[in-house]
Amino acid sequence: MQIDIDSHSTVVPAPYINANGAAIPALGYGTYGMHGTGLVRMIQAALKTGFRHIDTAQVYGNEAEVGEGVALSGIPRSEVFITTKVWVANYPPSRFALSVDESRRSLRTSYIDLLLLHWPTDAVPLADQIGALNAVVQSGKVRHIGVSNFNKALLQQAVQLSETPLVTNQFEYHPYLSQSAIVAATRSAGMAVTAYCGMAVGRVFSDPTLKEIASRYEKAISQVVLRWLVQQDGVVALSRTTNENRLADNLAVFDFELASKDMAAIHNLAQPNGRIVSPPGLSPRWD
Repeated sequence: MQIDIDSHSTVVPAPYINANGAAIPALGYGTYGMHGTGLVRMIQAALKTGFRHIDTAQVYGNEAEVGEGVALSGIPRSEVFITTKVWVANYPPSRFALSVDESRRSLRTSYIDLLLLHWPTDAVPLADQIGALNAVVQSGKVRHIGVSNFNKALLQQAVQLSETPLVTNQFEYHPYLSQSAIVAATRSAGMAVTAYCGMAVGRVFSDPTLKEIASRYEKAISQVVLRWLVQQDGVVALSRTTNENRLADNLAVFDFELASKDMAAIHNLAQPNGRIVSPPGLSPRWD
C-alpha cells in the first residue's frame, strides 16, 4: 500500500505492517516530551514530509497539540494513523471510557486508530482493562487496540482475554537491548512490535560499529538504526526529532537494505544492562 506524499519529495513512503487486521505505517513520528507551538509545527512538517503515523499518549500532555497539527496539516484525517495510550490512573472502569472521550476531543477526531494500555498494573484486574479496550472498539470510538510495555506472561494473558485481536505491543527496543524473547512472543500472537527509544537516548551516535556501517552505506546513523528496526519482520519504529530538517532523513529508510552481516553486527551490540526505560512501580518483570 502506497502513501501519497508531497509530489516534490523523493522519499520512499513507509510501507504498512499488517497485524491482526490493522494496517500500521511502519514508521511513526513519536511525540514524547514535546509540547506547545513547536509540536504543532513539527506535526504539520512531519505529515508534509510523508509521515502518516503519529504516536502520542495521555500522560504526554500533548494530545491537543497533536490534534491541532493534524487539523492544520491539510492531510485528510483518514490518511493519518493516530496512536495514543491510556494512562494507568484511567484504567478503573469509572474513568477509562471518559479518558478516551477526552483524548478524542483533544485530538480533534471522532475515532482513534490505535489505543494502547500504556503500562501494566495490578491495581485494576487485567480482565477489566482488556474489557474496557474492547468496549471502546465496540462503541466505534477506537479502530484497533494493543498494549505497551507488557512482558511475555502479561501479553499471553491479554491476548487470551481480548475478544478483539490485539495488534501491537509497544516497548523499548534499540541496538543495546536484546528483546528477542518478547519480539518472538509478540510475533507469535500475530501482533506488530512497535519499537520506541530506538536511538537509546543518543547513545547510538557515538558507537564505532554504527559509525562504520553508516559510512559504508553513506547514511546517517539514525537511518541505519531505523532501517535495522524496520527491516525486522513485523517491526514498526517510532522516530522522534525536533528538527524539521531531519524529518526527511528519518523517513528515508525504505530505499536501501542492510546486509545480513550488518544486521547481525547491530544485534550483537546488545548488552545485559542495556535497558533504559524501567520506571519503578510500573515496570513488569522483564523477560
